[in-house]
Parts: sequence; structure tokens; C-alpha cells
Amino acid sequence: MTELRDAHAPELGETRPVHAIRVEPEDGRAVVRLVGEIDAALRAEASASMGMALMSGLPVVIDATEATFVDSSGVAFVLQLHLAASEAGIPVTLRDPHRVLREVLDMVGLSVVIPDDEG
Repeated sequence: MTELRDAHAPELGETRPVHAIRVEPEDGRAVVRLVGEIDAALRAEASASMGMALMSGLPVVIDATEATFVDSSGVAFVLQLHLAASEAGIPVTLRDPHRVLREVLDMVGLSVVIPDDEG
């Protein structure tokens, strides 16, 4: 199993990016954090984050708590992550208290695909 670490953690004196996708370990799960506007500009981060989350073998939580906007590229990332994790037998849940991502999934009829995170 691959050890998760925050590869995007800022050095002393630096700040985190306003828009980002990052993977962090939390309570035995790989948490994929969506921060700010999740769109095509984050394609490279999305690919790297998906790889990290899947390689960990841990259950995945997609955390949209800090997301302010998710476009079709962001939805595609979430659905690809869910599909790849499902094929690998890895459970995926969604943490989205502000319903930024859940509402988009509702609009396209895919809200039931990813269950809400209970933890």
C-alpha cells in the first residue's frame, strides 16, 4: 500500500493555491479535496490526485467542502475517479455540505452514483 502524504503542502511562509485538487490521509481514508473552482485548468492536478488516491488502496472520500464551482471537467474527474475506484473495489463517498458538487450531479441524473460520506 502506498503511503499518502500531502504533496502540495506549502513550505514555511507559502500559502496554498486558491484552486486545487489534493489528496490527504484522514482516518484511514484517502480524502480528495476540491478547493475553489474545479475546472479544466486543474487537469494535471486531477490526474495526479486520481493516481495517488487509487494507489493508496484506501476508501476514497471526495471532499467538496471548499469547492466554490465545479464545471463539466470537474464532474468528469469525479465520475472517472468513482469508476476507476469501483473497478478496483475501492469505495467512494462524497462530503459536500454546501452541495456545490451534489447539485451538479443531481442535474445530470448521477446523484445516486456516489453516496454521501457519513464520517
